[in-house]
Amino acid sequence: MICTLLCAGYAAAFAQTEKKFNDTAYLQPVEVLAIRAGEKAPFAKTDLGKKDIEKNNLGQDLPFLLNQTPSVVVSSDAGNGIGYTGIRIRGTDAARINVTLNGIPYNDAESQGTFFVDLPDFASSANSIQIQRGVGTSSNGAGAFGGTINIATNDLNKEFYAASNNSFGSFKTFKNNIQFGSGLLGKHVTVDGRLSRISSDGYIDRANANLQSFYISTAYVNEKNALRLNVFSGKEKTYQAWNGVAENLLATHRTHNPSGTERPGLPYDNETDNYTQTHYQLFYNRKFNPYWKGNLAVFLTRGKGYYEQYKAGESFSDYGLPNQINGTTVITETDLVRRLWLNNHFYGTIFSLQYRKHKTQLIIGGSYNAYDGKHYGTIKWTGIPAAIPAGYRWYNTDAHKKDGSLYAKWIQQWGSHWQSFADVQVRHIDYRIHGFRYNPSLAIKEQYTFMNPKFGITYTHQKWQAYISYALAGKEPNRDDFEAGNTQLPKPERLHDIEMGVEKKGAWYAFGANLYYMHYKNQLVLTGKINDVGAYTRTNMANSYRAGIELQGSMKITTWMSAAANISFSENKIKGFTEYLDDYDNGGQQVNFYRKTDISFSPPVTAGGSIHFTPVTNGEISLISKYVGRQYLDNTAQRSRSLDPYYTQDIRLSYTLENKISKSASLVLQLNNVFNKKYEPNGYSFSYIYGGETATENFYFPMAGFNFMVGGEFEVLMLDAGYLILDT
Repeated sequence: MICTLLCAGYAAAFAQTEKKFNDTAYLQPVEVLAIRAGEKAPFAKTDLGKKDIEKNNLGQDLPFLLNQTPSVVVSSDAGNGIGYTGIRIRGTDAARINVTLNGIPYNDAESQGTFFVDLPDFASSANSIQIQRGVGTSSNGAGAFGGTINIATNDLNKEFYAASNNSFGSFKTFKNNIQFGSGLLGKHVTVDGRLSRISSDGYIDRANANLQSFYISTAYVNEKNALRLNVFSGKEKTYQAWNGVAENLLATHRTHNPSGTERPGLPYDNETDNYTQTHYQLFYNRKFNPYWKGNLAVFLTRGKGYYEQYKAGESFSDYGLPNQINGTTVITETDLVRRLWLNNHFYGTIFSLQYRKHKTQLIIGGSYNAYDGKHYGTIKWTGIPAAIPAGYRWYNTDAHKKDGSLYAKWIQQWGSHWQSFADVQVRHIDYRIHGFRYNPSLAIKEQYTFMNPKFGITYTHQKWQAYISYALAGKEPNRDDFEAGNTQLPKPERLHDIEMGVEKKGAWYAFGANLYYMHYKNQLVLTGKINDVGAYTRTNMANSYRAGIELQGSMKITTWMSAAANISFSENKIKGFTEYLDDYDNGGQQVNFYRKTDISFSPPVTAGGSIHFTPVTNGEISLISKYVGRQYLDNTAQRSRSLDPYYTQDIRLSYTLENKISKSASLVLQLNNVFNKKYEPNGYSFSYIYGGETATENFYFPMAGFNFMVGGEFEVLMLDAGYLILDT
């Protein structure tokens, strides 16, 4: 018996609606087109489509899905890519990488970093991702000093779908989600949604993660207008693993986690990070005529959370509390559990107006956003309960930041071979901080205005394309940089970026090369110097640079075998670096000067490669490799303070089955680090003078040895009209 939800007549009518939909120019999301680099843009870039994203999406955080792109290094606090993760592009950290979600800024306004753990499984809702290396085109939000990552979810899904993606693997890792889309309803309305859960014990001791998220998007579209509302949220609870593993424990206990061990006996079981972040995005797109279209969006990002710590032997005076009296005994310290809170609102607008006619394209756009953040600390428990007044906060500070920018882009085709690109952006920041945890009376009021021009030219002929470009970018200091005090205010950073590239694409092959030179003025780096308030903050370096070449290629060798690879060679130098070491023997600090030294966390070589075999129809075997050269933990280029080079090999087996029960059912087996390589992609170091010698303490973030993930996706069978058939 076949039970259909609609009669054949209605299905035919719906098919006519589908034909009309395909024949009309429904608006595509122009908020992304305004800031992305086009096919001929004179910048180094990598585009990932939905199928590229889905191949690796078994639950690991988004940076790990980008690991095979050029000049990228990823790391994970928990050691298996779930929970807190990091990404670097050309050696630059996430605080220098501009990230947008549908064109809306995602970087944290104060640290300027990105925390994808707050949006678990967001990749499952992504339609495409573009990574630009270097300054790239003008974007919205934080300054791009090493790259940009633009994630888009607003593509129109015109067909009904319902799917579930589930995976499990090593370290009790589980991912479960359900996804659905209504397709086109009543000619104009679509609804898409996702509900996800990810959990893992992690490779590092107690580095467990419990992550939950949802995504809902609804849109109204017609030939000239599109209105879309996105609401998505992530809730994370992760056991802290951000302290790393001491060097002397790597050989014997490389999964050691010092977090929570201040508690006597067993480690404190709730030494966790807890944060919820919810995004509200409203977009309006309009096509005015065949040449003009525009978009306007407003957004609100609401974040609130804390991390909890057990602290032993804490002085009451450090928390603004009086000593406690017990008879004739004066108690000056106690064990306690504290929570450090962040409570913020981030809101604003983005907009663009786009013109395209014949060989000319103009884009005028910009953004405005404001950030209101509260930083405060509460005490959950002490060994002496009467010591804490109800609702007590031992620090309570706030910060406000406003960021506005305007840009204009002109793309002009000259004849059949030449295209020019010109782009200028003006960005203004007003940043006000009313106190810090360790210095609540310090107030900062700073304003910055940056003029960021970019221009280049591209030549295309037959299957060849070559380009050259220049870009200037400016970036304001982070929150922590200002704690130096009013007499040691950091200077803003500037970056001059020159890119030259050539590529060729054929029917069965593609290859390309990109040369770059990135010259920094006043780059902020850690030197070990103590500032006015006794804290270690970054110091401006007058001159530093990154220069390199990025090579990549792909080839379809036979009908059943293909390969792709990329390799980057670079030199990353600070022309004059001064190191400050605490002198515990004599007090004060000792100074060491280095004339030309390597920039930390900037490997001279990174490479990725993959070979794909198709032994049977719908089946694939992939061999995936990654190499990262030596990285230094500080800017002194000493081998004793470095991360060893590493090579890892993964294997992915996949098979897709199409049958009467489902539209498609796929199974993936991912074998990670099959050679059980012991390696560390991240760490930190500090040195000091003690006993007449320089002592160095290194800490590392080890990655898991051999581990696996098994995943499956099941998509429900649909009629062409987009409705379910049940076979009974």
